[in-house]
Amino acid sequence: MDSTAKVYSVNISEKKGTIKIPVDKIMLSKKGIKNDAHSGTWHRQVSLLAKERVDAFAKEANKTIQSGEFAENITTSGIDLMKVKLLDRFKIGNTLLEVTQIGKTCHGNNCAIFREVGKCVMPKEGIFSRVIKGGAIKKDDRIIHYPRTIKVKVITLSDRASSGEYEDLSGPKIIDILKIYFQDRPWNISFEKVLISDNPNLLKKEVIKTQKDDVDILFTTGGTGIGSRDITPDVIGPLLTMELPGIMDLVRLKYGENNPGALLSRSIAGTINKTLVFALPGSVNAVKEYTEEIVKILEHSIFMLYDISQH
Repeated sequence: MDSTAKVYSVNISEKKGTIKIPVDKIMLSKKGIKNDAHSGTWHRQVSLLAKERVDAFAKEANKTIQSGEFAENITTSGIDLMKVKLLDRFKIGNTLLEVTQIGKTCHGNNCAIFREVGKCVMPKEGIFSRVIKGGAIKKDDRIIHYPRTIKVKVITLSDRASSGEYEDLSGPKIIDILKIYFQDRPWNISFEKVLISDNPNLLKKEVIKTQKDDVDILFTTGGTGIGSRDITPDVIGPLLTMELPGIMDLVRLKYGENNPGALLSRSIAGTINKTLVFALPGSVNAVKEYTEEIVKILEHSIFMLYDISQH
C-alpha cells in the first residue's frame, strides 16, 4: 500500500468527447459522478489517469497539459496505475471504486487532445471504474489500492492417483494451460490444487469450501463417465446456481466425431453464485481439449458474472 498515493485533481465535463474541467470536489453515487457526462448505469462511470504519465506525455509533446484534458475524472499522484488489475478497488475519501476496464478504444479526431496533439495516453493508460460506495472526492484525498486476486481451484478425482499408484497429470495440465492464458491478461491469479479419491462426500466438501474461500473459477477433472465410481456430475449438478450446457456440448460434438467415446462424457459447466464451475473428464488429452475451448469464453464469463458489459 503506497501512503503517498493521493488525488491531484478532480474533473468533470457536461459532454462526452470534450476535455474535463477541474472542480473543487466531485460527488459520487451508484450512477457515477453528479453532473458528469459519463455518469449512468454502466461500467465506465469514473476514469483515472496518473499525473506522472500526463507530465511525461506533455514533455514529449512539448506542450502544457492541464488536469482533465485527457477526459479523466480523477488525476492521481503517487500511484502506479500501470500495475492496477481488473476488479481491483480504490478507497478514496469515503468512496469505493471497482476497476472494470483498463484502457479504451481511441476516438481519434473525436477527441479534443488527439485533434491538437495527434495522440493520447488514455487508450493505453486510462483506468475505468464503477462506484461501489458513493460520497465526495476532492484534491489531496488519500488513495488506498486494494488488489483483487482471481482464485482458481483445481480438484482431481482419482482413486489411484490419490492412493499414490500414479502421478496426477490432469490437474497440473489444467493449471499449465490457464497460466499461459492469463499471463498477458490484466488479472492477478492464484491457483490451488487438490487431489481426492472418487468420493462424493469429499468432493461435495471441497466444492462447498470454494464458497467460503471466495474461489472465482473451479475446475474438476475425473469422474464424468458412466462407471460406478463416476460421481462428479451427480455431486456438482445439484449445487449449481445456473447450468451452462453450451460449452460442454460443443466440446463433446467437436471431438466426438473422431472419438465416439467422448460422447459418453457427462462433463458439466455452470455457476455456483459467483464461482464459475467446469467439471472435465479425467484423461490428459480430454483436459487439454476441454480447457483450450473453455479459455475462449473465460474472460467474458467473468465479466458477465460481475455485470460488466464490454459493449
